[in-house]
Amino acid sequence: MPSFRRLFPVLIASTLIASLAACGPKKSDQQYYLVANNTHLAYWQSAAAGLAKFAAESGVQAEMRGPANFDPKAEAQAFQDVVALRPTGIMVSVTSPELMTSEINDALAAGIPVITLDSDAPHSRRLFFIGTNNQAAGRLGGQALVEALHGKGNVVIFTIPGQPNLEERLNGYNDVLAAHPDIHVLDIDDIHGDATIASAKTRKYMAQTGKNHIDAFVCLEASAGEKVGQVVSQADPNNRPIIIAMDVDKPTLELVKSGIITATISQKPFTMAYIGGQVLQSIHRDPLPSLTRNYEPDPFAPVPAFIDTGSSIVNANNVDLYLHNLEQNTTK
Repeated sequence: MPSFRRLFPVLIASTLIASLAACGPKKSDQQYYLVANNTHLAYWQSAAAGLAKFAAESGVQAEMRGPANFDPKAEAQAFQDVVALRPTGIMVSVTSPELMTSEINDALAAGIPVITLDSDAPHSRRLFFIGTNNQAAGRLGGQALVEALHGKGNVVIFTIPGQPNLEERLNGYNDVLAAHPDIHVLDIDDIHGDATIASAKTRKYMAQTGKNHIDAFVCLEASAGEKVGQVVSQADPNNRPIIIAMDVDKPTLELVKSGIITATISQKPFTMAYIGGQVLQSIHRDPLPSLTRNYEPDPFAPVPAFIDTGSSIVNANNVDLYLHNLEQNTTK
């Protein structure tokens, strides 16, 4: 029979290991979801990276859901599927307010905190919106357009009508262009969330001559700038239309550096998801008095109405800085 003196060190070691295991970091059972559309885009992959950083730092579970292509109905279904999981909190980028407003309200009524991210559903009861001040971003683009055109020319705008963030950007452009009557918007073209449509339509527009000659293209969403730039790059360098793009994926930045794209507008999808997750976790730790109350008109509200993550113009003067930051963060 072993002596107590021989067993004692074993017992101490076993107790210490058990104690350390009990005190070590535990994976939380909190679950957070980001629901979006066109999730294959570099823009949403950046948001996914922000979500992953939040999850790793907080010890929680977090995941992005939604269709890889542009499909508002599939996004609404993805949101319903996530709600059925009864998660700790949901962030959603709203492609169609008509499809999503009641879904958001139902989730809140079921006790699930919901915030909108990147694109809002302002008539829903979402707790708040986090993302770009899109009208201000449109004004930035409008000012760059006016400067590049020297106040005169014909413009085509590529967009997705009805998507809230893009409508706000268009309003921003209109705010600026209202003071410049010699700049004419000849067409506001629906690309249905498919950049290849923008590419094909760019070829058609560039064939127009005379009074319908196109002097500039404006892209209000992330994917079109690269495709429009590829078409424009094949034109006579002395007769290339101006391009004002959206967002800072590497191909778009490289086209800015080469001079094909005059300017693009930078947003912060990584920051949106990172900060959005943190705020949802804060709400979990310190629950709100009600998830269905309208906090916007309350000056003593425990949550904001809007968190602006910022936007800026990227052009030949600063594109190298953006490329450097992109390289630094994609090689980590």
